[in-house]
Amino acid sequence: MGLRFIFMLTRNDQTVPDAAEHLKTALSLGVRHIGFKDVGLPVSELKLLNASIKAKGATSYLEVVSLDRDSEVASARAAVEIGVDVLLGGTRVDDVLPILSGTGIEYFPFPGRIVGHPSVLEGTVGEIAESGRELASRDGVSGLDLLAYRSPTADVPELIAAVCAAAGKPVIVAGSIASKERISAVRAAGAAGFTIGTAALDGAYPADGEGLEAQLSGIVRDVAELNGHLSPFGKKNLDAAFGGLSEAASPRVAGQVNDMRIKLERLEGALGWRFHRREDKLLLVHSGRLLMRFRDREEIVEEGEFIVVPHGVEHCPVALTESCAVVLLEPASTENDAETKAGRNAREDAAAPG
Repeated sequence: MGLRFIFMLTRNDQTVPDAAEHLKTALSLGVRHIGFKDVGLPVSELKLLNASIKAKGATSYLEVVSLDRDSEVASARAAVEIGVDVLLGGTRVDDVLPILSGTGIEYFPFPGRIVGHPSVLEGTVGEIAESGRELASRDGVSGLDLLAYRSPTADVPELIAAVCAAAGKPVIVAGSIASKERISAVRAAGAAGFTIGTAALDGAYPADGEGLEAQLSGIVRDVAELNGHLSPFGKKNLDAAFGGLSEAASPRVAGQVNDMRIKLERLEGALGWRFHRREDKLLLVHSGRLLMRFRDREEIVEEGEFIVVPHGVEHCPVALTESCAVVLLEPASTENDAETKAGRNAREDAAAPG
């Protein structure tokens, strides 16, 4: 699974008043992980945000920023009432776990000492990693929410790597990420995901345009590149591709989809009887006319039409025009001729009326 980008509808650790409008933008871009804080909007409005996120098949997150036990317990109960998928943050695990028990909500508490609002992470790398190890060992804790870039003294990549190694469970890095370089560092250190809120809403992320749509598009693009999810392939024009194919009955591989090869072939005349022992194939006529002879019938395949030949079925392709341009789709294991010429002749002799 690739690095997960969680867009937070928050600024300075509070859900923004216009979160619903920003949510529409995020969902329209296909952002799949979206969260908000337990402060800034009433629970009734947070429920509406959550419902909109779930309706589009995305995953919802509530991040706790409460500074005392009673507020954190109230936040955990709000997470249950709202029905989010994941509860991020908080430090009072013993109080929160019983509330979440049986709800199916994943729980990612903060490791280390969290102080202030906006939150700051205190402690050495060793202390924070040990805190993470202890928290992650608890039943009901799905992972950790690490405020790595909110640590004023630690080497951040070293901190993330240490917490990931100690936890043995997914680590989400939260707070103060506003560049592809930091996202890359988070990924390299072994984190499962990261959050961005204020940076995107304030236009701080390097992007190709103005506004939130450009910000989110830039983040999603950079994450896709780091995850290796950008396609290296462009479109191909069949007329141009066949224009460079002069030799008849000599298929050229033009692409591959999983274990299926896309081949281009120019047919002239009859190719002879053949079959494949294990592989099916599809023939799409791009130009010209094709006659497909079977032992029990004949099919004429016109331009823009295709025919499937199952494995084990003897067939004889015949070009009815001077040249017939055909797109073949068949497994990479398929040989151009299923058997040797001698083997085909023996079958033809055996099949001949006698």
